[in-house]
Amino acid sequence: MNYTGPKVKLSRKLGINLTVKAKKYSSRKPNPPGQHGAAKKRAKLSDYGRQLLEKQRLRLQYNVSEKQMGNTAENLVLLLETRLDAVVYRAGFARSIYAARQFVKHGHFLVNGRRLDVPSYQVKTSDVIQLREKSRNLEAFQESIRNSAPPAYLEVSKADFSAKLLYPPKREEIPVQCEVSLVVEYYSR
Repeated sequence: MNYTGPKVKLSRKLGINLTVKAKKYSSRKPNPPGQHGAAKKRAKLSDYGRQLLEKQRLRLQYNVSEKQMGNTAENLVLLLETRLDAVVYRAGFARSIYAARQFVKHGHFLVNGRRLDVPSYQVKTSDVIQLREKSRNLEAFQESIRNSAPPAYLEVSKADFSAKLLYPPKREEIPVQCEVSLVVEYYSR
């Protein structure tokens, strides 16, 4: 099941900003959540604890369930990055991965001219993702596309609200805050 709880509290616990709102709050409250967040001395994490934390960071940055993570391999991050909701988010059509997932589920996007509402769809090289004509005037999309800065592996046309995956991204190009090796170690137990 995907996470639907408070994202600011979770962001503070993990030490990363999952949403724009979390970024605003973390500048004011950089400590972990809870009554004793700032004062309490945190115990040093064990190897397992660090692996679990990194796995949770990766899982929640893409808003996928444990089942969807499955067995890990060398291209785990690539598989997560080429999901339709992740491409919509990286292209700048949504302000967060949570919003991107919702927009895809509500049928706002076309893939190669066909309406698709499956966030886990694996986008292939040269697939064209386009915002539906009816959805282009919505303020959420207008604001997101204005403030977008897509990565090099995506070709985004702001004029016709479309994006194209040029090539599978390398790990160095993917802006994920996580040590993937610890996630792989976690799943290899």
